[in-house]
Amino acid sequence: MKKDDWLILSIITVFIAAVYLTPGLGTLFASLTAEHAYIMSGLKFALLATFGEVLGKRISSGNWNIDGFGVLPKMAVWFLLGAVIKAGFVVFATGMPIVVKTLGLPANAILDAFAISLGLNLIFAPMFMTMHKITDMHIADCGGQMRALITPIDMAAKFSQIDWQKQYGFVFKKTIPFFWIPAHTVTFLLPETFQVIFAAMLGVVLGVILSVASSPKMVVQQAG
Repeated sequence: MKKDDWLILSIITVFIAAVYLTPGLGTLFASLTAEHAYIMSGLKFALLATFGEVLGKRISSGNWNIDGFGVLPKMAVWFLLGAVIKAGFVVFATGMPIVVKTLGLPANAILDAFAISLGLNLIFAPMFMTMHKITDMHIADCGGQMRALITPIDMAAKFSQIDWQKQYGFVFKKTIPFFWIPAHTVTFLLPETFQVIFAAMLGVVLGVILSVASSPKMVVQQAG
């Protein structure tokens, strides 16, 4: 590990320790999450998923240089996407158990969690991942500057610029069935308090996967 890696790891360790060791902070966080679920979900993804993308860049490029990467506009986009993700969780966590029931299947926590994850990842995730890809490309086109947030996106052009071999062949075809469906099945089996912690970790993993999937190394691997 490089010196910068140890610095980042130290900062993360201190932050986690502060959260868990500061009296009342965990309770306050849980209370804010319950009272302001969409805002807190947005903040969580703004911080953690953006960090996941930066980490993915570190893995793919070998350094932490973020010049032109667009950390602030990415955080703004992730805030909005995080609120949308929360809405998706609510919709599928409410609806999919009813679907299981109408199919005449027995009530079962594991089956319900799997059904929620299946619906979320087959119906919602492809749209969400594609939208994230488009905004990511748009931010890059704007040089990673904040003007990306007020510059209109040429959606038709961006759809045609997406590498669908990679988007479908890796992001959809591999990460959804082999990672996201099992991971979110576990998520919806956990108590609500632990779901927040687990979702936070998945937010980092999501950023890493989407960032690494866009790296030149991934292109070379898929071409081979």
